Amino acid sequence: MTSSRQPSTGIGEDDVTQSVPVSDPSTGVTGSTPVPPPSVDDDPAPQRRTSSAARRTGKVRKARLRLLRVEPWSVMKSAFVLSIAIGITFVVATATLWSIVDAAGVFEVVGGLITDLTESEGTAGLEVTDYIGFSRVVGLATVIAVVDVVLLTALATLFAFLYNLSAALLGGFEITLAEDD
Repeated sequence: MTSSRQPSTGIGEDDVTQSVPVSDPSTGVTGSTPVPPPSVDDDPAPQRRTSSAARRTGKVRKARLRLLRVEPWSVMKSAFVLSIAIGITFVVATATLWSIVDAAGVFEVVGGLITDLTESEGTAGLEVTDYIGFSRVVGLATVIAVVDVVLLTALATLFAFLYNLSAALLGGFEITLAEDD
């Protein structure tokens, strides 16, 4: 093995390039190939990253998959949890919107206008707050949310069964996945 001095690159004073003897059996030619000096860091992690990156140069691994069956029980559980979240969000949004509209005084103005329009000499006008009070609006939103939970869960489960039937006939969805470097 021979070593020769090279100009300093700023890493250290003793940058040495070593030559490794190489022979080609097909031609019978022997020579030497320079090997870069060992790094100053003793951390093996950069070497692992370099070797794995060298193996993946430009080659993307792809896999073509086909979705043949969706488990209806899993779909039902997921749809149930999602529809409960949507129902809770709907009730909270309804209560918040009603509070904002009430704080802005919209119900008083609209109620006064409807009362003036519906009153006559012998009868009192229609009171809007009797029909769109906070408890009535939130109660109706809760009923709608419960119906939403039942319908969304049932429909999602039904669609899972229908997908399984159509996938058995037609082959399902084809998906191509690629590994990202």
